[in-house]
This record gives sequence, structure tokens and C-alpha cells, in this order.
Amino acid sequence: MKIVKAIALLAAVGTLAACEATDKTRDRNIFDTKDLSQLKAGIWVDPTGCDHWIIDDGVEGYLSQRLDRNGKPVCSGAAPPGVATGPFKKGSAVVDAI
Repeated sequence: MKIVKAIALLAAVGTLAACEATDKTRDRNIFDTKDLSQLKAGIWVDPTGCDHWIIDDGVEGYLSQRLDRNGKPVCSGAAPPGVATGPFKKGSAVVDAI
């Protein structure tokens, strides 16, 4: 039983050690590190019809729900459900094959 507890404790410590407090406003890509405000966002419409901001820098991708000033989801109808629209692949020199 002590071995099982030791293994569980070691796994928990390893998991917590892997969690690193990083600045989520910066692109940490090794090819073109920059502030995310320099990338262009587009809109992806989820299956329920609500908007999400989307950025694709060719290696990493970023997604966040689009909210109005009261914190409610924006469902603009900018595109059909499941479709991304706008310049979300712009702002990076890394070419995205997809």
C-alpha cells in the first residue's frame, strides 16, 4: 500500500511541476514569438450559432468565446455553424498547411 501511495504522490508532484505560470498574452512559439495583439483574429461560429474569436499562427491556435459587454455570448450569424471566417491566419510568417 505504501508503494501505491508513493507512486500516486510522485505522479501528483510531477503533474504540478509541469504546470508553469506563463503569460497567456504572448505567443510562445519558437519561430515568431510576439504579443498576441499583433496577430489577426477571425470568428468561428460554434454548432449553436455563437461566435468565438479565433487566431491561427500556423503552429499554435487560440480560441476564446466572443462576449458582449454584459458577459453574454454574441451570436451574430457571421457565418454558418462550424465555419471560421475572417483573417485569422494573418499576422504570422509561418505557413499553415491546412
